[in-house]
Amino acid sequence: MDRDPRPVVDRTELTPRSEVAREALNRAKAAARAKGLRPGSPSRRSALAEPRKDPGKGPNARDPRLVSDVVARLLRDKGWHEEVSVGGVIGRWREVVGDQVADHCTPETFEDKVLVVRADSTAWATQVRLLVPTLMRRLDEEVGEGVVEKVTVLGPAGPSFRRGRRSVRGPGPGDTFG
Repeated sequence: MDRDPRPVVDRTELTPRSEVAREALNRAKAAARAKGLRPGSPSRRSALAEPRKDPGKGPNARDPRLVSDVVARLLRDKGWHEEVSVGGVIGRWREVVGDQVADHCTPETFEDKVLVVRADSTAWATQVRLLVPTLMRRLDEEVGEGVVEKVTVLGPAGPSFRRGRRSVRGPGPGDTFG
């Protein structure tokens, strides 16, 4: 076997590096032209990057904003306004319904325009069921008309007689005679 002392580049017919670079540059320029960009022209900037027309007067898109304005816009854009307003009412439950009712019932969930409230006794559950029209009127004042369409009042949850991971299903605590 004869070994050729020349480098591999010289032994094969490859395109010269300068020609490969020139072709790549021409392809990049053609792609830029297809997008409407021209070499040497100023780049397009986003609305946030645009300088003011009159630098001394008025706000622009780059100025800082109040957090309350940004949050209000986010709530409006995402459609979360109703849920957040109901969450505010749940957080201020005692102020909305009064101390006496708040001592005996608490809001549990709000889904699909239904507010679920749990009372600590059956007597208070009955009392709150009688107060539902007044409560609905108060909720309409606080969060807006139609946000809460129904209030469901639940009585106290009974104790669970299930103990451990491997409990046996059956009729429950009423079955004492086997």
